[in-house]
Amino acid sequence: MKNEKPSKNWKAKIHEIIYGTHTPAGKLFDILLLVLIVYSVIIVMLESVPRFDTKHHRFLNISEWVVTILFSIEYILRVICINKPKKYVFSFFGIIDFLSTIPKYLAFFFVGSQYLTAFRALRLLRVFRILKLVRFVGESNKLINALRASRTKISVFVFFVLIISVLLGTLMYLIEGPEHGFNSIPHSVYWTIVTLTTVGYGDISPETPMGQFLATLIMIIGYGVIAVPTGIVSAEYASNLNPNKTMDEGRSCPNCSCEIKRSDADYCRKCGYKLTEDDDD
Repeated sequence: MKNEKPSKNWKAKIHEIIYGTHTPAGKLFDILLLVLIVYSVIIVMLESVPRFDTKHHRFLNISEWVVTILFSIEYILRVICINKPKKYVFSFFGIIDFLSTIPKYLAFFFVGSQYLTAFRALRLLRVFRILKLVRFVGESNKLINALRASRTKISVFVFFVLIISVLLGTLMYLIEGPEHGFNSIPHSVYWTIVTLTTVGYGDISPETPMGQFLATLIMIIGYGVIAVPTGIVSAEYASNLNPNKTMDEGRSCPNCSCEIKRSDADYCRKCGYKLTEDDDD
């Protein structure tokens, strides 16, 4: 029993540094990790520049190996410091961590796998985890909840826009015809969607007065198309605001790594693990 105590304390300390930001060591770890992520993404970008890569290939390669080894160590520590490693390994960020680390090893063993090195840019997604743990967990959850609550309304609206695009595209095909660049109904629907979303590539355009009038109406409708989804999500976001709910910054369950949303929580809302540290006996 005495031999298990140091191991438990060691894992708990690693977990506190890696998964938490409420301690000086945890904050320092997140800052160093953020710098390392940005540096690794810069390396990936510079390697894609032929002239720079030819001149500094050795430096870039050594730097990437150092970064990859550091990320590998971090990945292993994340796995071993929680009670249920599968929760992290098969989580979204766990998969991102794995995919962004493995390409360098594959390029070393297999010829032609260097094209997978673009996956290293996935490390940039890890910035969201750092920022989320530091300060923005509450706001990001509110936005996600608002998007989930409004997905039905947005889906109906998008379906309505598609119907309008098909009808207006067919009408534009009948007005303009192939002689003015509208070769088919699908091509006309493509033009309608491009115009409706205010993108306006300009590859084809109406030439008849009736076609130009219809294009004007589509452009005006396009402003409503942009505004409606924003209004739906904003309304849901405002309705879901709860100022009485206290958020906890930088805590996570040491058992399953689930985020702790309440500062007064004694148990994990996902796995029921006891969060208070009063088990010294």
